[in-house]
Amino acid sequence: MSDDTLLRPFSPADVPAIVALFRDTVRRVNCRDYSPRQVLAWAPDEIDEAAWSKKLAGRYTLVAALQWQIAEQPRIVSFGDLESSSLDSGGHLGHLYVHADCQRCGVGRKLLSALETEARRLGVPRIFTEASITARPFFEYCGYRLIQEQVVVFHGVEFVNYQMDKQL
Repeated sequence: MSDDTLLRPFSPADVPAIVALFRDTVRRVNCRDYSPRQVLAWAPDEIDEAAWSKKLAGRYTLVAALQWQIAEQPRIVSFGDLESSSLDSGGHLGHLYVHADCQRCGVGRKLLSALETEARRLGVPRIFTEASITARPFFEYCGYRLIQEQVVVFHGVEFVNYQMDKQL
């Protein structure tokens, strides 16, 4: 990971870059574990940016930005959000995506650590998530435990993912 990586709070102006990052990551990274039909249902051409903006603004959402070239403004290379649904049951990690060109560079770990730090600050006892087949090894590496495999339906298409959690 570059020392130039900056974690900062989400801004509604970030939505176009976040949606593009999400779509590109699913299509370039998650495609290893999911069929073309699943990938297209998960990351379609048309994504409602207003809905994403509202959802991310209602959560503790961070972005990681990285300056890729000297003259360029920092680009969003990762984002994640924590929904503190209840202090008793835990905080829900709704999204954690890292740009395809920044995989295995420490950006995801840095972002996840910051989200976990905020959860601890809020007194949340655990974080839970639904990890993709692709993301499961990352979460296991970061101390998350497998609760169970599940099949979910999204836009009429079945997906396997994993309920996972981590005690804080």
